[in-house]
Amino acid sequence: MRKILLIVFCFFLTACGFQLRGQANLPFETLYIAFPAGHTIGTDLRRLIKGGTNTRIVEKSKDAQAILEIVSVTNNKQIMSVSGGGRVREFEIFYRISFRLVDAKGAELIPTNEIVQRRILPYTDAQVVGKEGEEAMLVREMQSDSAGQIMRRLEAVKVSKG
Repeated sequence: MRKILLIVFCFFLTACGFQLRGQANLPFETLYIAFPAGHTIGTDLRRLIKGGTNTRIVEKSKDAQAILEIVSVTNNKQIMSVSGGGRVREFEIFYRISFRLVDAKGAELIPTNEIVQRRILPYTDAQVVGKEGEEAMLVREMQSDSAGQIMRRLEAVKVSKG
């Protein structure tokens, strides 16, 4: 009975289009990543590309078939709710990244695109130090999510072979 259930489960899982995430297939052999100084998104992207694709990261844009340009990276927070006494209860944290992809000739493969991530951070005055650490962790998580989204968009690029 268990074997039958397992077979049926596997059938439904494959029928819905589920696939294990394998190696990404980027449509170019070499890539240059230009990112603003002081941001670690470039490091995340390099790690994802080196570890999960056959694409080689190059150090000079002239050596690349494609150039991934991180136009801007910003993160900020705003007050989302306050208590009856005027104390902050929740912050909303935003992480915005703009990027574009061009080929070696300067033609846009992905026009300037923006990814916006947001998270809610509950806040209490009694846990200021802990909340600072939690905020840093949320920003890091949003950055990793954004890098993954950029990778999926890079995989979807269609490059003409001529």
